[in-house]
This record gives sequence, structure tokens and C-alpha cells, in this order.
Amino acid sequence: MIRRIAAASLSLTALLALSACGGNTSADTASGGQTTLTIGDQAKTLQTIIAASDALKGAKYKVKWAEFQGAAPLYQAVQADAADTGFSADLPALQALSGGVKIKNVAALKNDGTHVGIVVRKDSGIDSVKDLKGQKVVVSSAKGSVSEYLLANVLKQNGLSYKDVKVQYLLPTDAQAAFASGKIKIWATFGVYQAVGLEQGGKLLVDGGDGRVSGIGFINASEKALANSAKKTALSDFLNRLSTALKWTSTHQDAYAKAIEQRNGADASVAKTLASAAYSQVLPITSDVDTTVQQVADLMNSIGVLDPNVDVAKTADTSLLK
Repeated sequence: MIRRIAAASLSLTALLALSACGGNTSADTASGGQTTLTIGDQAKTLQTIIAASDALKGAKYKVKWAEFQGAAPLYQAVQADAADTGFSADLPALQALSGGVKIKNVAALKNDGTHVGIVVRKDSGIDSVKDLKGQKVVVSSAKGSVSEYLLANVLKQNGLSYKDVKVQYLLPTDAQAAFASGKIKIWATFGVYQAVGLEQGGKLLVDGGDGRVSGIGFINASEKALANSAKKTALSDFLNRLSTALKWTSTHQDAYAKAIEQRNGADASVAKTLASAAYSQVLPITSDVDTTVQQVADLMNSIGVLDPNVDVAKTADTSLLK
């Protein structure tokens, strides 16, 4: 059922013990019992945005954060009912759906794609995508990550086959340590890990800008959570608040960067990079979103990474965000 998700290599019990920061963000207390949404997050991305912008003020439900370092363990938690929602770039969501995780995409996120990149050590001798031929490339976090799509797409754009490289999968924190120590020299990664890799002796070979990745991410929810009318109503409200919060980050980049420093432990330059590359808007899932992401699915299916393929248009619940 979740054969690919298990490739993250850590058991769910260990992940929950080590990664799931069970902190509650409580809004104003309503009379009677409150609905609690357990929101899945990666690298404290959403919770930092929400906290910095104070976007939950006045909400009549509670939010509990389930924190993970990558999409694969996050979707494993959603499958096990340890989180109500998932949050990832397009391909990890597709991989979860292909692997049988019972979720529906409920909103799309958009950025310029530069938060995904292939980072190489400055002493690697790798100066172009064509130089990757015959090389080992470490991909974070597991099979079917957005960084793997970037790798597959740029290889195709440069006349190379996916079989021309040797792919190894490592969770981001493990890969970061190996990259910093020089044990690996080519790393396809994303977000805070990309920024830190560049700080630790790396140079950017190529990023996901200019359409090399779609720039689309998804908020999704478990079918079980969507069947709960109170949770569905709360999640609809949360999506609108997240939209407001993302607009805040785009107009308050200095304050947002400071929040990343404080909550993620990033240094000032990394925080500034992350703030400038963040998702900038929450969008309804439209036919244009479906068409763009279907192209991602079809490419990854053609090289055997996404199997079985996913019919993207059938994966959405568009009732929560109009």
C-alpha cells in the first residue's frame, strides 16, 4: 500500500518520536469542544509562515503541527492517520497517490521554482549538466521528490538519459552531513537544505527556475479528514488564512527572514534566501494546474519513477477553496 513511502527508511514510530513536533497553535477558545487539525509540515515551513504573520488569530479551531524533514515520511504519517494534511511539491504528492495513500489535493501553491536545485561541491569538477554523465547523484529525500524531477528534466533537456547517472536516495539531514564532509559531491535537494549546502562548500549547478520544475506545490488532506465535516470546514478556513499569510511574507520579507532565523536556526543569509524563494500564493486547483502537473507525472512515469501513473485531474477536491 505504501511501498514507496517506506523508502524513507525510518519507521513511523521513530519518525513520530523524532520529528513530529506536537506543539499546538491555539486560536481564540470557542465554547464547547474545539476541532483540532493536525497539519503536516516540512522543515517548519508552514508553521513559521503562520506564526510570523499571526494568521490563526480568531480561528475557532486548534492547529497541531506534525513536523517532518521530507515528504516521504510526512505522507507515511498521513496514511497512518497521524496527520490530517500533507504539504509538498507536486511530485511527492503524486508519488504518495501512486503508492496508495488516501489523500485528495485541496489547494495548489506557487513559486518560481528556484527553491529546488542541484548543488555540487566546488572541487567536484562538475561545471555543467552534461558533466553529470556517469556520476553518482544523491537525491533528497526519497524516490519521487521534486529534486528528482529537476534532475530528470534537466538531463532530458541536455540530451542525456536518466540512466546516464547513478541515483542514491538520502533523507535531507543525512545528505547534508555527507555533503558537508565531502563524502558526496552532487546533491539534488530543496529549500533550507539547498541553502545550507551552498553555505557549506557548494555551488549551484542548476535550479528549478525558468520552468525546469513546475513551481507548483500541493496542500492535501486525508480522505478520512475530508469525511469529517468539522475538520473540512476548519481546513477550508485554514487555506484562506494560509493564503493571507503567504501574501504577508511577500510584502514583509525581512520580518519573514527573521522568523526563519529564530524558528529554524538558519543563519541570516540562508534565511534571506529562503524568504525570497518561498511559495507566494495559494491557488484553487484548476484545469491549468492539472495540465501542468500531468506533464510532471508523465515524464516520471516514462522513466519508471512514478509507477503506476496518476491521473492528476482525478486527485483533487476543489470544494474547499474557490
